[in-house]
Amino acid sequence: MNMFFSSLLNNPSLMTAIIAWFLAQILKPPVEYLRKGKWNWGYLLSAGGMPSSHSALMVGATFGIGLHEGFNNPVFTIAVAITMIVVYDAMGVRREAGRHAEMINILINELLSGHPISDKELREVLGHTPLEVIGGIILGIIVSIVYWAMVV
Repeated sequence: MNMFFSSLLNNPSLMTAIIAWFLAQILKPPVEYLRKGKWNWGYLLSAGGMPSSHSALMVGATFGIGLHEGFNNPVFTIAVAITMIVVYDAMGVRREAGRHAEMINILINELLSGHPISDKELREVLGHTPLEVIGGIILGIIVSIVYWAMVV
């Protein structure tokens, strides 16, 4: 069991992915405070917000694979493809689902005020703006480069 955890901790691509995700989640509340002037600690464990932790996680893993295994490695190619899907989903499908939730909440509040169905609102912050995704991509690249420089 100890060898299992040791091998996980010695996997540079996994470590860059986890560190990038963790930093993105930690950065969300302060960035939100700078944007809106109030603290929202819910961003520590939520999807959405700046920077995109999904993008940071995937780019951290992908760039880490490129740095440690080579950018001409077929595994890097697969990682790029999966990263593109995740980033597209974060910026496209999930963002649009958040917009739909926002509109549905408005309709429920206006049409069903006082009705039992209006008690629970849909979650509106699901996806990311292009700027939030770019922030996650940049964070993932920086974490990968810094980790690679420290390990190699």
